[in-house]
Amino acid sequence: MTKRAVVRGVGHYLPERVIPNAWFEDRVETTDEWIRTRTGIERRHFAADDETTASLALAAARAALDNAGLLPDDIDAIILATSTPDLTFPATATMVQAALGMTRGFAFDVQAVCAGFVFALANANALIVSGQASRVLVIGAETFSRILDMDDRATCVLFGDGAGALVLEAQDGAGTADDRGILSADINSDGRFRDMLYVDGGVSTTGTAGVVRMQGNALFRQAVEKLAATADAALAKAGLGHGDVDWIVPHQANIRIIQGTAKKLTMSMDNVVVTVQDHGNTSAASIPLALSVGVGRGQIKPGDLIVTEAIGGGLAWGAVVLRW
Repeated sequence: MTKRAVVRGVGHYLPERVIPNAWFEDRVETTDEWIRTRTGIERRHFAADDETTASLALAAARAALDNAGLLPDDIDAIILATSTPDLTFPATATMVQAALGMTRGFAFDVQAVCAGFVFALANANALIVSGQASRVLVIGAETFSRILDMDDRATCVLFGDGAGALVLEAQDGAGTADDRGILSADINSDGRFRDMLYVDGGVSTTGTAGVVRMQGNALFRQAVEKLAATADAALAKAGLGHGDVDWIVPHQANIRIIQGTAKKLTMSMDNVVVTVQDHGNTSAASIPLALSVGVGRGQIKPGDLIVTEAIGGGLAWGAVVLRW
């Protein structure tokens, strides 16, 4: 028998405040048509003044626990992927742990920007397979609206806030690709490309939070190649191919990147869960948000083979293959 990290529950949370593309027309030189055509984004959510990354994460965590039929103390560990923590320290995950009333186990953050949730899944899988934990709550949560330069049309129109969560549970499998749960993971980074997407502030440099800076065209060229390659690598590790995949659930950054990656993977867009039009780029939250929405829509069903892939600042990128 092989131990697998199987999805037991899923949930998400979006702030109530919806920001349509037209909101930016009075702030920067852009139009709704320009944003839709180049990104596929139509609207996004911004957190309220009294909302934080931790509060968004908490709401998504509660939804996932309810979906799983579990209580906080049924969880052994929380891994929270975010680039917009509430504080420099402690980890935002520990704030979620306390707010849930979880009095056991451990909690920590993972920072790999938009690839953060993929990295968090890989870590959660390792904890479960090694026997360090039996149930792990994996969360992606961001308040990117707090680190946007609202005078920079190249970045301010792209991002939104939100959170998504999965509960992973140790279950026995046969050790084949027919098992439910995480079948493989492939994660990568290359710091030489850090200037393509970064925040121009930090504790030991400026002493400020900073704002997002991006070289969009250069990043686009890197994204499609690296996303397709990491998805292929993860599938190969699982002994699977393109024809075995039911759904691609990609990082929701830009519809052109999503379309380009699907084409390289010889997948129809009919088999891609797309939420970018409604959420924008929610960084580490985008994959769990899309998974939760895909389940809610009735797209993702038990037994479906899913490939998730993401790329973000670092550059960091990766993919996870899992059977729902």
